[in-house]
Amino acid sequence: MALDSEKEITRLWRALQGAQGANRRTFYQMRQVAIECAGPDASPFDIGVKAWEAIGKDIGKSYLPRMNLLKGEEGLMMNVARAYQGLAETNGAVVKIQKGESPHEIFITWERCPWPTSAKEAGASMKEDLAGCDRYLQTFLEEVNDFLGTNLKIETQKAIPSGDGICLRRLYKPDKK
Repeated sequence: MALDSEKEITRLWRALQGAQGANRRTFYQMRQVAIECAGPDASPFDIGVKAWEAIGKDIGKSYLPRMNLLKGEEGLMMNVARAYQGLAETNGAVVKIQKGESPHEIFITWERCPWPTSAKEAGASMKEDLAGCDRYLQTFLEEVNDFLGTNLKIETQKAIPSGDGICLRRLYKPDKK
């Protein structure tokens, strides 16, 4: 029987989307279990953000061997931006990278992200979704900075959970003064 490449691609695409959805549901199921185990005085917001922090730390460490350090600081920044892009796209987001006006500035745009929808379905607030994502990205970057002795920063300028339609983040190296 001949391979029908269109059907195979469609099957793989659906399987990927199923895995992405399962990943998001599992995160929020584990968040719910942590909230229940923590007791009635626990803060769901704090638990959710702390979970994102743990994930950012783990993934940041796991990506260190993949960082090409031979390309200098600008190359490192692009590697970090591409890591963010790849991680987000693996989870179903659509992400674009654009160099900034300064050689020490890159803009990363999430044009679509399924996490706010998953947060809403799980009963988490958009404030928690945004704070968790920010903490995840910052913790990832802290691992890179600690390991390499760099001082890269990331800031959110627009966010889907805030109603902006996109998430726009600026990855940069602060000016020395």
